[in-house]
Amino acid sequence: MSVTSLPVALDAPGLQASSARRKSPVSFFEFWPGWLFYAPVAVFWILKSIRYGSLTLPTLANPRINAGGICGESKNDILGLAGPLARQWIAPYTPLTTSGHNDGNDLTLALAAMARAGLSFPVVAKPDMSCNGVGVRVVNNEAQLAAYLAAFPRATAMQLQALITHEGEAGIFYIRHPGEAAGRITSVTLKFPPSVTGDGKRSVRELIAADQRLNAVSNLLLPQLGAKAGAIPAEGESVRLVFVGNHCRGSTFKDGLDIVTPALTARIDEIVQDMQEVYFSRLDLRYESLEALREGRNFQIIEFNGSGSEATHIWDPEMTLRAAYATQFFHYGESFKIGAAVRQRGLRPSGLRKLASLWRHQKKLMAAYPAND
Repeated sequence: MSVTSLPVALDAPGLQASSARRKSPVSFFEFWPGWLFYAPVAVFWILKSIRYGSLTLPTLANPRINAGGICGESKNDILGLAGPLARQWIAPYTPLTTSGHNDGNDLTLALAAMARAGLSFPVVAKPDMSCNGVGVRVVNNEAQLAAYLAAFPRATAMQLQALITHEGEAGIFYIRHPGEAAGRITSVTLKFPPSVTGDGKRSVRELIAADQRLNAVSNLLLPQLGAKAGAIPAEGESVRLVFVGNHCRGSTFKDGLDIVTPALTARIDEIVQDMQEVYFSRLDLRYESLEALREGRNFQIIEFNGSGSEATHIWDPEMTLRAAYATQFFHYGESFKIGAAVRQRGLRPSGLRKLASLWRHQKKLMAAYPAND
């Protein structure tokens, strides 16, 4: 049977053709060290800071979000900005804070919160403050939820969210300047979490090795799979290797800006305009089909990201380095422009000391979260 890292490839027009043209399963800069890839971005940021007189001006790009969402933002607080229209498009969730002592009461509190929110198993358990999918796990029953809660840091906020089973995953970047009547979509990333299809003979590890893309990112996949890598899937059985559709976990990202239609733009615009003063955000969502997404229907938003958002289509294996930097410079340049417009209202951006404190706190929490799927 076939091996594929693009489980819904047939639903993405042009994807098979572009795959045939691909010279390499990864772009040459796709897995550069962060300090190397982001060095030009840091220089750009500094130049913009000099021009606008503030190194932290983008913290005002979303004035209702802590530090604008550059770091240390609360997922629950951001979703709490949603009005009645936006809430219809957000996957149901409930906030939760673990108790100060691991006394077993967290499960009772969690089940009560789920009941109030109308949630049932399976649900996605995730930290309230995190990034790159750290600490995110699907829990299928009370026993798994109890284990997750027991491993979670004490007196720390988290979230339980309905598991959306739509196969399609996407990140849609939205920008609107204060005072503009309508915003625009500036980036679409179609995400394809890695998976293999069994032939009843080869192990997951062997199936990974047989796929050009998966083999190229096997160093990201195999350590997380552990003993599961030795399992032999049945013929035709599809095995998803990770849950979180994250680039740093081995997912394939494709530039999907060509799927944008007036209907999709209008839908995203009305949703974000019902979020209190969210001007610069990437919406992570799951969708039923590309046809439905183009028509602005049958999708559920998992979360909104703030000023620290990245237009993740730059990690498309066919992306050029020049285009990737042009994208980065455009988006972060827009965050400075929006911050400048908000500053005219008399608001002040967060200081460097606050950002450093938020970053240290987030890193400390992320090191303590349970292992993610």
